[in-house]
Amino acid sequence: MSNAVLVTGFEPFGGSSVNPSELVARSLEGRLIAGRLVVTRIFPVETAGIPELLRRAFAEEQPDLVLCTGLAAGRTAVSLERVAVNMLDFEQPDNTGEVRKNEPILRGGPDARLSPMPIAEIVDAWQRNGIPGYVSNSAGTYVCNQTLYEALGLAESVSPPVTAGFIHLPYLPEQAIAAGPGNSPSMSLELMTHAVELAIAATVPWIERRNAGRQAAAAGV
Repeated sequence: MSNAVLVTGFEPFGGSSVNPSELVARSLEGRLIAGRLVVTRIFPVETAGIPELLRRAFAEEQPDLVLCTGLAAGRTAVSLERVAVNMLDFEQPDNTGEVRKNEPILRGGPDARLSPMPIAEIVDAWQRNGIPGYVSNSAGTYVCNQTLYEALGLAESVSPPVTAGFIHLPYLPEQAIAAGPGNSPSMSLELMTHAVELAIAATVPWIERRNAGRQAAAAGV
């Protein structure tokens, strides 16, 4: 396992020409945050391909932190997802035209998987730096939720376990304008990028403390 941080984003979907999660991920590629190299992957919004794309990214990069990001139109701030549910129930087709209704992501899999991300530390970092953000208890039932569910499953299957989480991002200002008046909150790309940077910076020392504790316990200290 390396000390890399894997950040993922998505290509545009739903008729939009841009996805803030792709822009945020690309802007972080090759950066050093909290002493860790950031590597990125941009995924198509295609339900069938997500499991293999994640497996390949885990195998190639061997990260100890995976932070996935995606767009949640209508949300008023960045949101850290607490849980992914074992459900695909689309309100719109994915980018291949596929629609899933009331189907499990993984037949026989757990009904839900909880993210181990240090929620309190991340939200506190956002608030101290003037970034609107909160903890979300529903990642929906679309491809973002699927990605978190699959990432958490992969993260639990390796030793030592990888820390995985998901941040939903609101519209960019230009997307809010295109959506028309009404409930179309937005946030600048710079602020969203900073939110992801802060989430990484808050999580890395938490991982290091956890790993040190495990090593001490294994050594009988």
